[in-house]
Amino acid sequence: MTSSVGEKEKFVLVRQNLEEAEKIEKKSISFWGDAFYRFRQNKLAMFCVFLLLVLVAMAIFVPWFSKYDYDTNDLMNTNQPPSAKHWFGTDDLGRDVFVRTWVGARISLTIGVVAALIDLLIGVVWGGIAGYKGGRVDEVMMRIADILNGIPYLLVIILFMVVFGQELWTMILAMTVTGWINMARIVRGQVLQLKNQEFVLAARTLGASFNRILFKHVIPNAMGPILVTLTLTIPSAIFTEAFLSFLGLGLNPPLASWGTMANEGLPALEYYPWRLFFPATFICLTMFALNVIGDGLRDAIDPRLRK
Repeated sequence: MTSSVGEKEKFVLVRQNLEEAEKIEKKSISFWGDAFYRFRQNKLAMFCVFLLLVLVAMAIFVPWFSKYDYDTNDLMNTNQPPSAKHWFGTDDLGRDVFVRTWVGARISLTIGVVAALIDLLIGVVWGGIAGYKGGRVDEVMMRIADILNGIPYLLVIILFMVVFGQELWTMILAMTVTGWINMARIVRGQVLQLKNQEFVLAARTLGASFNRILFKHVIPNAMGPILVTLTLTIPSAIFTEAFLSFLGLGLNPPLASWGTMANEGLPALEYYPWRLFFPATFICLTMFALNVIGDGLRDAIDPRLRK
């Protein structure tokens, strides 16, 4: 008994606050918070985000505050080289290339973003229903998508532009006729992986409706690949518009897009290279920025790439 008391006296009880003992030292972070943190560590992707914001801001504000109009001809100042008066020079009708470049940015970015959003809407709904329903519904819906995908993409767009006219909304509609198929396939694959997970089975057991399970539980958990595909769809639509405009199937004059400006500047390349250089440069910068942002999102969201 004495020896046991002596042994106890050798130990000192450490007083501690129970709240402090159970306190989590490191702040918990959500999946999207971790993805955003990882994305911010990608310096090239963050630079491209800044570059894209600058391009959007210039496209919005430059045409408003400039003293030149994009469609006003000045035949006394045709094909002037870049100068303090005309920063990007003038074209063959004396129009300021700087203002036309940013008006063209408005149109090109609008076409890219709107076409990508329509592809997102159709693709998510189509692929989500096909993947969740499965069976015969999935078979029929995906065979329809395969048939549409078998039609040449550019052929569909050219036919639309020829039949319905060379208008902004005609071009956007033409791009989305078959442009949503890639998004639908990606969404379907994600839904097939998620629909048998425990949280979906729990929601089904609790009596959640089909729409609630699909759009409140399944689709939000597939947003990573969807966002990456969306960011990569925008440069594809911008390039398609530029390509069609370069072929002469773009918007009707005097509307300007980067593609129409490149088409107008090509014949003058030998003597007035600035007319082609500036729109082509901004097409490349925009596509580069969007592709880098898409790659950065993919690296940030993919859990297999975590270190």
